[in-house]
Amino acid sequence: MLRPLMLVVFLFGLVLNIFSQPKSLTALKTTSDLQIDGNLDDAAWAQAPVATGFVQNFPSFGNTASTRTEVRILYDNNAIYIGAHLYDDPSKIRKQFTARDGEQRQDVDFFAVFLDTYNDQQNGFMFLVTSKNVQSDSKLNQNSNASSGDFGDKSWDAVWESNTRITENGWTVEMKIPYISLRFAANPLQTWGLQFTRFTRINNESVFWNPVDPNVNGFVNQFGKLTDLENIQPPLRLSFSPYVSTGLRINPKESRTATEWLRNGGMDVKYGLNESFTLDVTLIPDFGQVISDNVINNLAPFEIQFQENRPFFTEGTELFNKAGLFYSRRIGGIPSGYYDTERFLDLNPGYTLQKNPSVTQLYNAIKFSGRNAKKTGIGIFNAVTAPMHARLRNINNGKDSLIETEPLANYNIIVIDQGLKGRSSITFTNTNVMRNGHDRDANVSSLDWALYTNDSKYRFRGTTRFSNIFGHTPFSGGINLIYDTVTRDGQLYVKPYSGYNTTVQFAKVSGQIQYQVSNNITSNTYDPNDLGYIQFANQVNYNGGISFNQFTPVGKFVMYRYSFDVQSRFLYKPYRFSEVELRASAFYYFKNFWDLTLSVSSFPITQKDYFELRTHNQFVNKPAEITFGINGSSDSRKKLFTSWVFAYAPRAQKDNHYYRYQVGLRYRFSDKFSLSTNLINQYENNQIGFAFIRDQWNQPIIGYRHFTETVSLLTGIYNFNSRLNLTMRARHYWNKVIYNRFFTVDNDGNHVPGNFIPGRDENYNAFNLDAFLTWDFRLGSRVILGWKNWLGNSYAVNGISHRNYFNNLGGMFGASHGNEITCRFIYFLDYNQFKRKN
Repeated sequence: MLRPLMLVVFLFGLVLNIFSQPKSLTALKTTSDLQIDGNLDDAAWAQAPVATGFVQNFPSFGNTASTRTEVRILYDNNAIYIGAHLYDDPSKIRKQFTARDGEQRQDVDFFAVFLDTYNDQQNGFMFLVTSKNVQSDSKLNQNSNASSGDFGDKSWDAVWESNTRITENGWTVEMKIPYISLRFAANPLQTWGLQFTRFTRINNESVFWNPVDPNVNGFVNQFGKLTDLENIQPPLRLSFSPYVSTGLRINPKESRTATEWLRNGGMDVKYGLNESFTLDVTLIPDFGQVISDNVINNLAPFEIQFQENRPFFTEGTELFNKAGLFYSRRIGGIPSGYYDTERFLDLNPGYTLQKNPSVTQLYNAIKFSGRNAKKTGIGIFNAVTAPMHARLRNINNGKDSLIETEPLANYNIIVIDQGLKGRSSITFTNTNVMRNGHDRDANVSSLDWALYTNDSKYRFRGTTRFSNIFGHTPFSGGINLIYDTVTRDGQLYVKPYSGYNTTVQFAKVSGQIQYQVSNNITSNTYDPNDLGYIQFANQVNYNGGISFNQFTPVGKFVMYRYSFDVQSRFLYKPYRFSEVELRASAFYYFKNFWDLTLSVSSFPITQKDYFELRTHNQFVNKPAEITFGINGSSDSRKKLFTSWVFAYAPRAQKDNHYYRYQVGLRYRFSDKFSLSTNLINQYENNQIGFAFIRDQWNQPIIGYRHFTETVSLLTGIYNFNSRLNLTMRARHYWNKVIYNRFFTVDNDGNHVPGNFIPGRDENYNAFNLDAFLTWDFRLGSRVILGWKNWLGNSYAVNGISHRNYFNNLGGMFGASHGNEITCRFIYFLDYNQFKRKN
């Protein structure tokens, strides 16, 4: 009886030991000239060691992969080469064409290699190829994970080569990743972190070469090893991407249509100072061909944060934004005096507007970044924007006047990121904005740290940030009353001020039961908004949460999760209670690959909102509420894929409730063509909000208003092949606001009835259509044809005669629209290719 028991214990210990030890693969240096054609028939491949024995991560962690995979690696002084044979029944291989970086939730199989070139268990690169030879690539960081399938920052696009073939017993992949697309230390003998993954769409199976345990926090820390990389002598890493662009923009004005010919030219340069550090420079960039912003009618007391779509500011910026202080839309945004010019014209009818640029021109920008063998990452960013001027013409004498709407400005970021043992790190960040003359300048410094236990089970994380604003900041009243002011040359300015922000969190981040407690303090004068983004300061938050996570199949579920969170918020100065929020949710992922989430959140007692009134030290009471939600999605393998969201919130206040629903549909007509549509609608009756008006004593007036918001989105893609596609995105936004009653607010936040104020209702429409034909005609080079259409005036549709969404949709198409047609040509030049040809 004892011997069988000892055998079981021995075998169990052996299995644990195998899974706890990372796998390793020996690198083989080659002198062969490999042809990247998808065939693995080059003699050199037969000599390379084989990586096999893949293990499931999803849906059943720990099980052996249902199909066999064999991977080989070679390298020379120019690149690293990957050859993979993915065995399968050819009829079961899914082969949908997708956009670059767009393979997730599509009907396609894929294979990827991950390289932790510094072997620091924190940073890395991903190179992914679908069965149709569509590429994806990303940069990995400390927080990357494998649970969602979106590995790292996919905004980074590298230049590398791949090819695939369908064979009688599966499909094959060949990759060539040049060192121009990698960063690594200059050591004669190197060991890199290494990982492979394969995704089989027919059964949604995700497998890894080195096991990736969903119970363990982190992804890069679960890589295997690539050993014996010897004497890599990479060539000079220097590339140029010159571009030219041209186009025509037709923009409707109030009384005329303005036609503008667009023409531009510039260049992006990448220069590898050594194996570890790279200098990126963009000269006279053109950001015309980017997706339009999701504009809304902003009734909230804080600025809307828009997504960054400009390539230079999305590619390779993860180091600069590790502290969360880099909101790149600050650079080249709307000139700060743009709306002041519009208001001047309203008050001075004797002038007409000749020009008022809505975008600040960017002269140039540079990024210097990399990491050395001691895990020290260094990043330096600099951008210079041009002074912008509006031109006004005096109707009486015909003379033009220039008004500066934005001064010459210099934006800087310095980051020093030190990797510590395991996944731990400490990061120093400094952002600085210097404007010409006496205009406002800003400086923000931050120290961020994350300390993990060796098993990645627990984490202690914190931040300390300090902001300093100096120069001349014009006084605008309202919230600025928290600052001291000074008068210069008859103008009221805010005196220089400083503030701070701190965060501390302790969390258990691995295992079935996870939890966290945290505290965040933001002083009333903390202001990172010259180059960063914060909705509002002057807050103290206390947070706590716990979750139960089942990561392996049980019963009808592939996985499920229960969570409960509580957050209480206080004003920082004076220290006063604001609100408390409770949240609970249950997430289920079924074995038929449908998912469902049930949630409930509540503000159980009256909320004291200190920001809605846009007035210092004044708050408005908002009633207690509870919100019930349900959302889910169907099996994304099917041709028709659906997703839905429903929420309902009864309020403690009489005749006040809120609901929201969202329905999404995607239909795959073929492996080349798919369409998606998404409809979002939310409504609240007697919503409490600032009415954007004040009484004769300059006290804010609030309104009870019926709030309706509808967004419809239509997107489509047609892929001619893996390098040529046509994408389209059309978005219509409608917001209707009808005020019912008006109130002032007393010192206790109560609503004091006031007289009805007519003319405050709003009927707001926004429309954008973006269509791009993109042809990657060679590695790193492309031609893009673009068409953009937009609604000229968001208030052009009459809200009285157009009462519902469909009336507004029809009326919007009858209003004036702007149009822009552009063509952009980019050509990638690798210095080493040019050198070899000559």
